[in-house]
Amino acid sequence: MTINVLVVDDSALMRKVLTNVLNDCTGVRVTDAARNGKEALKLINKNVPDIITLDVEMPIMNGLETLRAIKEFHSIPVIMLSSKTNEETTFKALELGAEDFIEKPVAISQNWDYFKTELAKRIKVYFHKEQAPDDKIAKTELKITSCLEERKQTLKAIVIGASTGGPKALVSIIQSLSENLTVPVFIVQHMPENFTASFAHRLNTLASVPVEEAKDGQRVLPGKVYLAPGGKHLVLDGNKMRLTKQPKRHSVRPAVDYLFETASTVYGKDTVGIILTGMGKDGAEGCAAIKQQEGYIITQDRQTSTVYGMPRAVVDRGLSDQTASLTEIADILYEMTR
Repeated sequence: MTINVLVVDDSALMRKVLTNVLNDCTGVRVTDAARNGKEALKLINKNVPDIITLDVEMPIMNGLETLRAIKEFHSIPVIMLSSKTNEETTFKALELGAEDFIEKPVAISQNWDYFKTELAKRIKVYFHKEQAPDDKIAKTELKITSCLEERKQTLKAIVIGASTGGPKALVSIIQSLSENLTVPVFIVQHMPENFTASFAHRLNTLASVPVEEAKDGQRVLPGKVYLAPGGKHLVLDGNKMRLTKQPKRHSVRPAVDYLFETASTVYGKDTVGIILTGMGKDGAEGCAAIKQQEGYIITQDRQTSTVYGMPRAVVDRGLSDQTASLTEIADILYEMTR
């Protein structure tokens, strides 16, 4: 199957480069390119693409206006292309229905290979999602309340890991936390540097509890949510957080494993770990550490995961105590924190 892509960007150079890059990817073909949102909407009506790459800043119709118009009439996946100066707009786009975002290279000569690889991977994942058996959802629904009260009484910390599709999922998760939250929540989301501060700020405006980017040496306070900054690992050291530049793990920094492993040491069996959508297997070793301390692990299901890579790595190792949809995970967190 060939994946047909519509490229929307006001830069003629970027449209050409993106077209060349994507046409070089096996199974991907750019069928149209538009220089603004108005052109894009006309092209969609003539030739509906399988996926759209959408620039954030454009004349006539900017990225947000275009995204709203697309999502009003179509269910086409949209990946936002963003620069470091458009973080807030990028996260607003995720709330409006964009599936994901990727950071544009500052210049053609900088980080271009990484950008090409990531863009191709993000496009292809939307057409290789595995489907879970229907009976798995029914079993999950029966399990939702089975252990909540027991875990709720002794809960000391919640740790969350996510990657591709995570920003959108985390908006739903964080909004579910009760304003009566009495334990700290720590999050590792694979995200470029400079984007995490804006993402933390965005989550803070949407949540009923304080959300902030973690700082080195900062004391952990109950009732707060801490997001690992891009480019640094978040590790827990007693009642303080440490940010390190240790080598990348699974080719990422921050890595979920570092957070989960140190959380298991600090909070032991009173830790709840949650693995959300994402490519790869980051978080599996960390979940093993939490399970060794008799903590509890929840994984997002296939149907609601943008990419069922990280959750599957945990499930395949027999480390998941509960598999649930994104909505069910939100309900679980509300019940455990209210």
